[in-house]
Amino acid sequence: MEAPRSILLQIDNTARTVQRIWLACQLAEAFSADVTAQPCMLPGMTRFPATWEGASAAAEFMLAYDKECLDRAHVTFLRECTGSSRLHWSDPLPEGPHGFAARGLYADLMLLGQRDSSDPAAGELPPDFLSDVLVRSGRPALILPFTGQFDPLGGKVLIAWKETREAARAVTAALPWLRQASHVHVACWGTGSANALALLESQLSSHGIRIVPHAGGPEPEDVGNVLLSMAADVDADLLVMGGYGHSRAREWVMGGATRTVLQTMTLPVLMSH
Repeated sequence: MEAPRSILLQIDNTARTVQRIWLACQLAEAFSADVTAQPCMLPGMTRFPATWEGASAAAEFMLAYDKECLDRAHVTFLRECTGSSRLHWSDPLPEGPHGFAARGLYADLMLLGQRDSSDPAAGELPPDFLSDVLVRSGRPALILPFTGQFDPLGGKVLIAWKETREAARAVTAALPWLRQASHVHVACWGTGSANALALLESQLSSHGIRIVPHAGGPEPEDVGNVLLSMAADVDADLLVMGGYGHSRAREWVMGGATRTVLQTMTLPVLMSH
């Protein structure tokens, strides 16, 4: 895969929006990419319906509230993007955060943030925003944790490999980072893991990428936490993995490892469904 040339950046008023903007600036320069900063905020009437039920001033007040939230996010964007000509502010989507996945169809990469329920602005997004975007867009996403500092990105990479289309898409999306990494570790479990690693090693070697294979036995029950622990052991600053999920009763149900990583990630994750 060529380096991403179009990046869709999640913008809201959570504290980690600043780190996402900084990373977007770095990626824009490194890959000569254009970044669309897309504000993602639920309308106030959706967030606080019970508060204003039956109040005649609700609509006017909430319009002002929504404008204040949007203006605050815009000010943060202008302050942190350091005048980069590659970052572009976009108007809010008519569908709000629910339209982000469709907008992601037109980006090479999405830059998202892990949900932090303790952040005062967490309610600006639906609780299932991340899973919804990952599954419905089908596009690779670089997800930043809500704690820690991560600079530089992709010096040491851990790949969670399994013979699935999701993992293959994630590895393809990660090639720009893998080519530049000093170490690329690959973890794989299950019957035939050694052979799968050998095949992946052969493929990546054609891109000039050398890997350190880690073939295991049966897949651990808590593979998500095992991956995060392994990432810490090898000092990885980027985890690459497939994102697994399906629709059930109008909601996206994520696989165990995907759900664990999205909830407890300790490093940036490049994920593709």
